[in-house]
Amino acid sequence: MAAETDNGWKFAQCFGDKGEVEDITEGTYPFDLSADIISTVEFDHTGDYLATGDKGGRVVLFERNDGKKGCEYKFYTEFQSHEPEFDYLKSLEIEEKINKIKWCKRQNAAHFLLSTNDKTIKLWKVFEKSLKVVAENNLSDGSRPQNGKIQHLRLPKLTHHDTIIAAVPRKVYANAHAYHINSISINSDGETYISADDLRINLWNLNISDQSFMFEEQEDPANKSFFSEIISSISDVKFSKDGRYILSRDYLTLKIWDITMENRPLKTINIHDHLRNKLCDLYENDCIFDKNVLTGSYNNYFHIYDREGLTDVALQADKSAFKAKRVVSTKSNKILRGKNNKKEEINVDAIDFNKKILHASWHPNENSIAVAATNNLFIFTCV
Repeated sequence: MAAETDNGWKFAQCFGDKGEVEDITEGTYPFDLSADIISTVEFDHTGDYLATGDKGGRVVLFERNDGKKGCEYKFYTEFQSHEPEFDYLKSLEIEEKINKIKWCKRQNAAHFLLSTNDKTIKLWKVFEKSLKVVAENNLSDGSRPQNGKIQHLRLPKLTHHDTIIAAVPRKVYANAHAYHINSISINSDGETYISADDLRINLWNLNISDQSFMFEEQEDPANKSFFSEIISSISDVKFSKDGRYILSRDYLTLKIWDITMENRPLKTINIHDHLRNKLCDLYENDCIFDKNVLTGSYNNYFHIYDREGLTDVALQADKSAFKAKRVVSTKSNKILRGKNNKKEEINVDAIDFNKKILHASWHPNENSIAVAATNNLFIFTCV
């Protein structure tokens, strides 16, 4: 029976190696097996399908298991999305690792999704393909022509043999980013999408792979400093629901762009204005490179907060979840272990900083979460 917190969240399912999960970290994992480490997780718009990408360039798809109660999934298909490459002009190796996956809204029986590594975005079509074999012909019964003549001519007949899930690349969008691609977002119109690297945003049409429109703000030379390029690095981009605006986040600001105006943002909102005088200190301790604000934490913990910040539920994505040995929830930075609600302070010295939750996706229609922990995919749900 799955362990359940006092806030209703419980472990539901795990895909991957259910062995010594805590011994597998990105920093110490053997090179020949590090390809299994999950690098992105994404539900589709319905929540019936879930995609993961890994460091080996593979995309694995799961579908909702309707035969099971609750939020459970089963394996759907797997395909190799990207291969390692080498940029001979820059003498640069390009990893096959999948940085992001985004589902296109489904229009027919096939699925379409975008996947990207550091340099190349691909549009994939995933569909059911019928395999047929020749069921009968003139020689199927072992008879041979007599005197060189065939008594009864039977044309070859094809019959259904099996159904497989096929994945084929429909478009490849390459050579448009000088820096590593870190975000993609699909517009609500189903025809356009944006991709972002550290310094610029490209607007694409899904049907056109050889050109894109560039959104980039030219820096005022009077404001240029040692930290200019670092703090202006874009960490994430999103379309607004109506598709008219683009939101981009860098270290100090949130910028709102109008898609009809590509030379400067419509509005710039200062997020960390109070930190501008502390950039030197932040640079020294590497905090300036913290681009992402996540619910994930160290020791494979992740936190779920309510809107007012009054409730903090902490869950751990490790083997203790599927062995149902431990219940974990937090309030006021405490950990409650077991059903006796005995509080224990967090031992900071015991935290393993190599284990961290960096990739997660929230179900679009219910309180279920998919969380990646190294080479494992955990599903948690709220009852």
